[in-house]
Amino acid sequence: MLYIDLNCDMGENFGVYSLGNDEEIMPYVTSINVACGFHASDPANMRKTVKLAKKYGVAVGAHPSLPDLVGFGRRAMSVTPDEIKADFIYQIGALQAFCHAEGVVMQHVKDHGAITDMANNDLAIAIAMAEAIQAVDSSLYMVCLANSLMVKAAKTVGIPYVEEAYADRAYTDTGSLVSRKQANAIIHDAATVRKRVLGMMKEKQILSINGSVLPIDAQTICLHGDTPGAIALAKELRASLESSGVTVQPFGKSLRSD
Repeated sequence: MLYIDLNCDMGENFGVYSLGNDEEIMPYVTSINVACGFHASDPANMRKTVKLAKKYGVAVGAHPSLPDLVGFGRRAMSVTPDEIKADFIYQIGALQAFCHAEGVVMQHVKDHGAITDMANNDLAIAIAMAEAIQAVDSSLYMVCLANSLMVKAAKTVGIPYVEEAYADRAYTDTGSLVSRKQANAIIHDAATVRKRVLGMMKEKQILSINGSVLPIDAQTICLHGDTPGAIALAKELRASLESSGVTVQPFGKSLRSD
């Protein structure tokens, strides 16, 4: 039996600003990553998003980032591992409080934006992230970019983790994500996305932007809710996976039941 989790970044509204299609996409994913106020969101939106996840029976995780509201967390910053650890503890703890208030058990932590590339190039940063998760709740899964230093960090610290692949993002020949500044970094064609994801599931591989074959063994697949056609894509991808015999459910449920 093949299992996969579909995750999506949500709760990125901020004050009067609206971003994404949270409630429209929620029925088609199985886990969500909730912005914690450093790159987007605010307390009211964090609470609203947790309540929505509870309504739809979707697993909840924190989505901490660098302190960069202006740049949406997508700008690299000069920060120390200690600063990262403190920032992540703060954000994870904030979302955990909202989950506790709604009777929801948090499943995971997934980092956002530029910190992903930083952690993939600096083990000390990746370990700081893992230690922050452990300090708040050692049962939380760390969502790691597949084949990255984050996997090594999670193993080093001794916390549970899953490896993540992206349905709609292009990969470099080294397995990192193609910069959003580059053409074709985001894949919009639904047929291409379906083919990529099924290839990841059944063949354990994905093609880079240059056609190189990259090994990949992911337990969760990320979709983006703020790209054009995101709702239809999420719906079609889930239907395609299920019709192909893949069980789509939160990774915490799959792994803890094994």
